[in-house]
Amino acid sequence: MGIKITGTGSYIPSIIEKNEDFYNHEFLNADGSSINSTNEVIVEKFEAITGIQERRYIKKELLNSDIAFYASQKAIEDAKIDKESIDYIICAHNYGDVKHNAEQSDTVPSIASRVKHLLKIKNPKCVGYDLLFGCPGWIEGVIQAKAFITAGLAKRCLVIGTETLSRVVDKHDRDSMIYSDGAGAVIVENTNEEGGIIAHNTATYALDEAHFIYFGETNNPEITDQRRYIKMYGRKIYEFAITHVPMALKACLDESGVSIHEVKKILIHQANEKMDEAIVKRLYKLYTMEMPKEVMPMTINTLGNSSVATVPTLYDMILKGQLKNHSINKGDIILFASVGAGMNINAIVYKC
Repeated sequence: MGIKITGTGSYIPSIIEKNEDFYNHEFLNADGSSINSTNEVIVEKFEAITGIQERRYIKKELLNSDIAFYASQKAIEDAKIDKESIDYIICAHNYGDVKHNAEQSDTVPSIASRVKHLLKIKNPKCVGYDLLFGCPGWIEGVIQAKAFITAGLAKRCLVIGTETLSRVVDKHDRDSMIYSDGAGAVIVENTNEEGGIIAHNTATYALDEAHFIYFGETNNPEITDQRRYIKMYGRKIYEFAITHVPMALKACLDESGVSIHEVKKILIHQANEKMDEAIVKRLYKLYTMEMPKEVMPMTINTLGNSSVATVPTLYDMILKGQLKNHSINKGDIILFASVGAGMNINAIVYKC
């Protein structure tokens, strides 16, 4: 018996925002002062650090709950299940439904309830709730689904990671170039097969790190509206991540009893290419090994950072043969990993 992912789906928005599209932005420092560089130089440095060349945004008429619904539909179809048999809908996001050019997010009813409504699930015993856990939210949702199933409270769960960060970015902040939109969903259920979730690990560091990612005012002092935007202390996050995430991954792997040599892929949150590479290199260094080639698939160069959606989207794309030079087969050992606002870290050792 194994608690496994039996269906996957994702929604990749159709609007492509390229790096050169930021050449006409007015980027400012946090104090509102001018940056002593041209936008071309700013964008060039940004790409060299993050690996991002383009990102995806949703159309004006769409909402976060819409794209969560689209990804969920695909996951249900892929799993070949009756939607009425779903016991829990766990929806990870961070900012709710934010309409285009709106000043306020909408979180009532929950995104999970909206997805259930859009799926037209009639069963009242299908319980939907939202999970606010920063970028690691989808992985934490899978962990919670596993806990429900292990406890006998559920047999089948829909776990969604969905975000529309394009609606909460400050266009005067250089960090706005990192963020994107997207949704990924999976069906997690009890099966007669071996494998599935072998081990998991979660931690929250909030004594000094709670506000590394936060909601703040625009960098432009001439704007006097009450909107708040996603902000971060990038250097602090980088140092935190490369210090703590490799250790969390090693602890999870050691608890599982699986050898690092058996790991085929590490599906890590697509936050920053250089940071992710540093994390995985440090993990292998803990085992006195070099990081293998092709062990860390990346989508950030074309999809950007869509927060909770990056890992399930990446997994779905690989399974569907949509990521060149990468594949995952039955019996493969993979690691899911993420770090983000909270500051939260989590990981799963998973046998396909």
